[in-house]
Amino acid sequence: MIISASRRTDIPAFYSEWFMNRLRQRFVYTRNPFNNRLISKVPLSPDQTSCIVFWTKNPENFLKHLPEIDRMGHRYYFHFTLTSYNSAIERNVPKKTTVIETFKRLSDEVGKERIIWRYDPVFLTDRYDISYHLRWYEYLAKQLSGYTDKCIFSFLDMYKKCEKNLKTVHVHPLNNKYKNCLAKNFHTIAQSCSINLEACAQEECFEKVGVSQTKCIDDNLISRLNGRELSFPKDKNQRKHCTCVTSVDIGAYNTCKNFCLYCYANNSRKAVLNNIEAHNVNSPLLIGFPRANETIIDKKIISGKGLQLQLFNKE
Repeated sequence: MIISASRRTDIPAFYSEWFMNRLRQRFVYTRNPFNNRLISKVPLSPDQTSCIVFWTKNPENFLKHLPEIDRMGHRYYFHFTLTSYNSAIERNVPKKTTVIETFKRLSDEVGKERIIWRYDPVFLTDRYDISYHLRWYEYLAKQLSGYTDKCIFSFLDMYKKCEKNLKTVHVHPLNNKYKNCLAKNFHTIAQSCSINLEACAQEECFEKVGVSQTKCIDDNLISRLNGRELSFPKDKNQRKHCTCVTSVDIGAYNTCKNFCLYCYANNSRKAVLNNIEAHNVNSPLLIGFPRANETIIDKKIISGKGLQLQLFNKE
């Protein structure tokens, strides 16, 4: 079983104490987002989880927990989002210089293969035009060169939540000409910094400009972390063009305190603040506690089996 922690919220930034309590107890509860009365009990013991995939914009307060996670025997890697947007868009993300230093510290701690730089979502406005993105992308790529092997980018999917939150920003439509221009230039910059650029869940194909489609939940990387070849089915619950393998997300919607305007996981600031009030670090659920009228089921474990591989060193 692969644990996603989490596409729905920034667990390393805001819920690290809760998460560590769940690792120590070796299980976590997750609510079905389509049926609040249905709760899954997800095992978190190292022998039942092939990997934990962390998603974050600021894991600074999480770094102190890594030695304990290592002692437990967990395999893991990070998706670290670092974009060009300022606090008008990413309202609760620290300054770029601070986040860059945290990225480097994390890379030094876990190894550059286990930290993936995300530059997404990409969108254009009067302020954030093509030249702006290329200038910032080059700056960030040079800063992160040697601290990561891979960068993943994607263009903004304008969900209704995003459209509502971004209505004052006036996002420009992106045609294929602009997308190919950005992808080609991002690729050239990334190559010059010894970083491999890949695209996430894009309908368009950028192979002609040197950019392949990626798996964010990547069974190839997970196999290397485990020292044996593992095979998992494609995740049918993701977007049409997503190539990720299946995982179990232990986060919850309307809980991320980064308050990014492009976020698809938050309905509103009010909803997030209400959920934060119900958060308890000792609960098996991220938000609230199980109630008497709710059903708890054991999550089916999907494991992969295969041949023994040589373990890699973080150097």
